[in-house]
Amino acid sequence: MTAPSPSSGAPPAATTGLLAGVAVLDLASVGPAARCTRLLADYGASVVKVGAVPGRGAQPIRPHSYAYSGSRSWRRIDIDLKDPDGLDAFAALVRTADVVVESFRPGVVDRLGIGFEALRALNPGIILCSTTGYGQSGPRAAWAGHDINYLAVGGYLASTQPRADGGPPIAGATIADAAGGGMHAALAVMAALIGRHATGVGSHLDVSIAEGVLWLTSLAVDEHLATGADVGPGHDIISGRYACYDSYRAADGGWVAVGAIEPKFYANLCILLGCEQWLDHQLDDDVQPKIRDDFAAAFATRDRDAWVATLAGADTCVSPVQTVAELVDDDQLAARGAIVEATGADGERFRQVGYVLAGMERPDGPVAVRDPAASDADDLLGAAGLSPERISDLRAKGVVA
Repeated sequence: MTAPSPSSGAPPAATTGLLAGVAVLDLASVGPAARCTRLLADYGASVVKVGAVPGRGAQPIRPHSYAYSGSRSWRRIDIDLKDPDGLDAFAALVRTADVVVESFRPGVVDRLGIGFEALRALNPGIILCSTTGYGQSGPRAAWAGHDINYLAVGGYLASTQPRADGGPPIAGATIADAAGGGMHAALAVMAALIGRHATGVGSHLDVSIAEGVLWLTSLAVDEHLATGADVGPGHDIISGRYACYDSYRAADGGWVAVGAIEPKFYANLCILLGCEQWLDHQLDDDVQPKIRDDFAAAFATRDRDAWVATLAGADTCVSPVQTVAELVDDDQLAARGAIVEATGADGERFRQVGYVLAGMERPDGPVAVRDPAASDADDLLGAAGLSPERISDLRAKGVVA
């Protein structure tokens, strides 16, 4: 895909990639919106984090320096958007931008004077991406929430195997923030950029994280809507009904995940586990407890990695259940360059998740990670057309930092 025509103004921090030349202003500090702009930056967009000026009003959450891939390739400016001079400075940046991403409660950007109508008066091609828990409208629009809340209302928690007490589990990853929100928003932004390339007209994207979770659970939801089935844990092959799709404990306490859905994979698994008696009973509901017991007994005879060595490459759809500490040294991820070396602003070396999505350009050497508190105000405002005197005046007033 050819990237949309870049706006004039500040050069992007990333000069290569599928989104090279796309300028993004990010008004969020954490959460789905920050996940979105992390993706956009890793695809080559120039992302500027616009934060609140320290000491002027409520302060947003400041994430750890290593969070969101350690601010690699992001630039930063702090602006007091409640001050008229601050609004003028932000307006200068908007005129040279392609996308503004925000995660305020519905109505806040309008009260600040930076809603969609105000932004497109400055820049008719601007794309405003608003990420909220429940969207800009509806009875829940003003509700506060976090990842667990959106997984709850979107059907994900109720579709997952319950805890021992019968309650819904707590997901081990921020699935709603990352996929229901961040990826959702990034996909919408990219679609809007393509649309604008044809029309020249910007758009306002109303990203509901809960609706993103609804899409993640849509296979189950669509089945219920079409058939009336009571879809939930243990309903079908991917929700725990059959022994061929489950996890089993090995002799050393490690676990393996089994996803032998296709009959040929199931047959291979039965043979290698010494459970040939169940070859013709993969979907026989009456004997699933017995199959599970026999599979569990077989897996309990050897350590996890021994079973993985025997089964994983033998078309059985078996894999190890890895901890975070294990996966960062996984040989498959290492071969793909998924974990990269990074160098912090103080010269410290560490590792982080790299450019892992398809189409992202992967670096040849260590990634430079900036100090997340560093300011690019002078360069950004100068490139947006403000004079050095005007910038100095804004700094002296404490409106920008």
